[in-house]
Amino acid sequence: MDSVIYMDNNATTRVADEVVQEMLPYLTEKYGNPSSMHTFGGQVGKKIAEARQRVATLLGCHPEEILFTSCGTESDNTAIKGTLASYPNKRKVVTTRVEHPAVLTTCRDLERHGYSISEIGVDRAGRLDLDELGFRLDDNTAIASVMWANNETGTIFPIDQIAEIVKGRGIVFHTDAVQAVGKIPLNLRESHIDLLSLAGHKLHAPKGVGVLYVRKGTRLSTFMHGGHQEGGKRGGTENVPGIIALGKACELAQQHLEEENTRVRALRDRLQKKILAGCPDCMINGDTRDRLPNTLNVSFEYIEGEAILLMLNKFGICASSGSACTSGALEPSHVLRAMGVPFTAAHGSIRFSLSRYNTQEEVDFVADKLPGVVHRLRELSPFVAT
Repeated sequence: MDSVIYMDNNATTRVADEVVQEMLPYLTEKYGNPSSMHTFGGQVGKKIAEARQRVATLLGCHPEEILFTSCGTESDNTAIKGTLASYPNKRKVVTTRVEHPAVLTTCRDLERHGYSISEIGVDRAGRLDLDELGFRLDDNTAIASVMWANNETGTIFPIDQIAEIVKGRGIVFHTDAVQAVGKIPLNLRESHIDLLSLAGHKLHAPKGVGVLYVRKGTRLSTFMHGGHQEGGKRGGTENVPGIIALGKACELAQQHLEEENTRVRALRDRLQKKILAGCPDCMINGDTRDRLPNTLNVSFEYIEGEAILLMLNKFGICASSGSACTSGALEPSHVLRAMGVPFTAAHGSIRFSLSRYNTQEEVDFVADKLPGVVHRLRELSPFVAT
């Protein structure tokens, strides 16, 4: 195959053609400021309102609960720091050891500024200990932040149950749902979630736009001061093309949810089956029962994941050794370390993350090339058992 086979969709996604067409007019002829009083700007404001409704429909919430941001990282920071500022007498954050760096790095910076950070562990399948969660919550806890689905393994956490535990203690609950939105059904009206983060570029919208869902009545201090935009909660002129693109992407995600959980899941399972059959001494990481339908994380013993990626790249195959925000590091994934994956396997982990644009032909091509790559690297490895 001469074309690129892209299986790194948990890092970022292709912008859908329909999304590009939706946003183009707002990069060219419809360039008015949505805050302007004139009709030229007012038409842009109406389109932003439509995008807000589209996002709310996908999430199952009210449009006025949608706060547009620049990305998932900003949404996470706003949720955590904005909550702490709203509860100045509470100095503790409860989270997990397997969060995205957008949450973990934020929490560790807060720790340097005198806050208490409590990280919940996971088992070998990446599942949370809910008893430990309940134990870690106390009267000093301002917020608990637990991701909906892990970006590296695809493991889905029982967020509704977790939210109920947290809210039962009168504590604000936030979830980083960057990987979950558009892949599994959500209905925030029926949940106890106070705050939720998402990023447009994970569901076929452009980079540079995100959302923070803020449930009505949730106390949240303003994180970015400026003008009256976003109900005064986030100052700054709106990223109009990005917001409109995200609205369209959410509409498409709603339409394709069934496909994500049937055809895309079947492709992922086909790839997994072929890899296990063709490559000895490999293991699947994560909860294989409660997992995102597009995500497959595999560890290959005795070889380096980066070497696998480089050799796959020669065939035009794009995958990842973990989170795009940490894949430049030489240390094994913090997620796999928290799960207790053996050192000889953690270094050789590869994440394949599919989308609705992938085909069975691509899956079979990857499954055909990978065993040869693994065999060749093991021949060169000094760590292979003899």
